[in-house]
Amino acid sequence: MNAIHRLFILLNTVKQFNNVKSLLIFLSFPIILASCKSSPDQSAAAPPPPVLPVSLISESSQTTYIDYPAAIQGAVDIDVRPQVSGYLQSVLVNEGAYVTTGQTLFKINENPYREALNNAKASLHAAEAAILNAQLEVDKLTPLVQNKVVSEFQLKTAKTAYKIAQANAEQAKASVASAQINLGYTNVKATVSGYIGRIPKKQGSLVAPTDQAALTQLSDIHEVHVYFSLAENDFNSFNANYPGKSPADRIKHLPAVELLLSDNTTYPIKGKIDMIDGQFDKNTGAITLRASFPNANGVLRSGNTGKVRLGLQHDDAILIPQAATVEMQDKVFVFALNKGNKVSKMPITVIGKSGNNYLVKDGVKSGDQIVLSGLDRLQEGQVITPEKATDKAASLKKD
Repeated sequence: MNAIHRLFILLNTVKQFNNVKSLLIFLSFPIILASCKSSPDQSAAAPPPPVLPVSLISESSQTTYIDYPAAIQGAVDIDVRPQVSGYLQSVLVNEGAYVTTGQTLFKINENPYREALNNAKASLHAAEAAILNAQLEVDKLTPLVQNKVVSEFQLKTAKTAYKIAQANAEQAKASVASAQINLGYTNVKATVSGYIGRIPKKQGSLVAPTDQAALTQLSDIHEVHVYFSLAENDFNSFNANYPGKSPADRIKHLPAVELLLSDNTTYPIKGKIDMIDGQFDKNTGAITLRASFPNANGVLRSGNTGKVRLGLQHDDAILIPQAATVEMQDKVFVFALNKGNKVSKMPITVIGKSGNNYLVKDGVKSGDQIVLSGLDRLQEGQVITPEKATDKAASLKKD
C-alpha cells in the first residue's frame, strides 16, 4: 500500500512539473517575439551625404566704397549786414531770389548821411579858402623881408600858417570822402552773385551794424563745398591706401568722389577732394576733409546734407558672397571644402563690401572651394557631396 501511494505521489509531481514547464514556455513566447521585433535592422544603409553647392574662389580687380555723412555749403556763404545805422527804407529783393554782384538789395534812409556829406564839403571849402588866405600873407611878406622892411620871423610864421591851412584842407577832404562812403553804405549791395536767404527785417525797421541778426544771407553756389570727417583709424587707412608723400601730394592723386543726396540718389557730377584739415578735432577725434562739386544748375544748396562716397581700388581681391558666410561672436566664417569632401569652418578677415559680397583679406585664398548654402546644417568635419555652382545653374536652366 505504501509503495502504491508513493508511486501515485511521484506521478502527480511529474505532472505538475510538466504543467509549470509548459506555462513558463507559454509566458516567455511573447517576450521572445517582442525582442525579435525590436531588434534593429543591421542591414539598413546610412543616409547619403548632403548635396550642397560649392564655388571656386578666384582673384579679381574690385572697387569698394565707404560712405561718410557730409554737410554741403556754398563756395561763398556770407551774412549781409548794414554798415551804417538807420531806418530800412526799401527792401529791393525777394527771399530766395538770385542776385548778381553789385546789385542793390536794401536801401537805408540816406538823409542824415547826405547832410553829413554836405557839411563835410562846406568844411573843405572853408579849408581851401584858408589856404588862399595863408598864401596871400606869404606872398605879401616875402618882398618885405627881402627889402628888410619886416623881420624874417614874420615870414616864417606866415609860411607855417599856410602849411596848417593845407593840413586842414586835407583833413576836410578825408571827411568828405568818409561822408561819401557812409552815404554809399545806405545802399546795401550784393558782394557776390548768389541766392538770397530769409529776410527777417522788413521795411521801416531800424538797423545797425551791431545787430545780432543779419539782414539776410547770400550764397554763391556755382560750386559747393562738401565737408565730411574721418575717424583717426579711417584717416590712417586713408593715408595707407592712397599714394602720396604729403597731404598736398596725396590730394593730387586722389580719384574723383561721388555725392549721395538725402534720398540716396547719386549726384550726376563727381567732385574732387581739395582740402584736408590741419588737425584733428579734440572733441570728436576726427579730421575734416572737403570735396568740391560743380553746381552750375543750382541743384545743390547751402545747408543740404548727403554722403560722400570714397572708392578704393583693390587689385587681386577675393570676393565671397555674404550668403556663404556665418557670423559668430563678431567673427565671420566660411565652410571650406577639404580632401575627401570634408568641410572645415574657417575664419576670414573682411576689409570691405562690394555689392552683396565681402572683400576678404585673409582666411582663404585663390583656388579654395567654399560651400555657398545650407550652412546651418553643416558641422565641422562633415562629408558632403559638392555640386559646382555652374552645374546647378545649368541643371536649373535645363529644367
